[in-house]
Amino acid sequence: MTDGASEQDTAPPPRRDKRSSRWDEHRRARRQELTLATIVAIRQFGPDVGMSQVAAQARTSKTVVYRHFADKFDLYQAVCERVGAVIVAQVAEAMRTAGPPQHILRQGIDAYLALIERDPDIYRYVMRPPGSDRTATAGEGDFVGDLTSFIGDHVGEIITTELHRQGRDPAPAVTWGHAVVGMVRSVGDHWLTARPEVAREVITDEVADLAWGGLARTVNSAAASA
Repeated sequence: MTDGASEQDTAPPPRRDKRSSRWDEHRRARRQELTLATIVAIRQFGPDVGMSQVAAQARTSKTVVYRHFADKFDLYQAVCERVGAVIVAQVAEAMRTAGPPQHILRQGIDAYLALIERDPDIYRYVMRPPGSDRTATAGEGDFVGDLTSFIGDHVGEIITTELHRQGRDPAPAVTWGHAVVGMVRSVGDHWLTARPEVAREVITDEVADLAWGGLARTVNSAAASA
């Protein structure tokens, strides 16, 4: 040994047993299976689904469910991650369509509302996290805020691109993006609980008209040159 280095300092890190790696893969796969079973159970029993109902849907016991999830909040987060990925992907895909800004805006609004219409109980579930001491912990329990913020940033980027194309200051784009997303979320919540009989297309047009009424003064190229 040289330079005072100990055998412990120079020894390679211990290799993990292949059985441990296989167990990790099994746990990940089992968590995914249980997460999907929870989504099916929510559709069957509603947003207040219990762990017993989840276990029954997965054809297992609550003990096994709790072996893979620390508590109901841990399971909620797993469901939210999966559902959130779908929401972001579909809204982003809808807004990648070619066309004028107002058309892109309407496509994004309609995609979000379509997800609510197609899976209302899943939407209610993810928007109402179960009570947990961990929800108050920094960085945990704010799936709804994180999702809204992510989509708001995405809409802000689209507005930024349009303002750059017009050679205009893009500074307000983030504010406008988050304002639009906040409005759509609020309207979606109200539509689901108070006006479910109204057709989605009507709600989409109403929100898009209001949002574009403000954005047209700032993003529209004709307004910019007026």
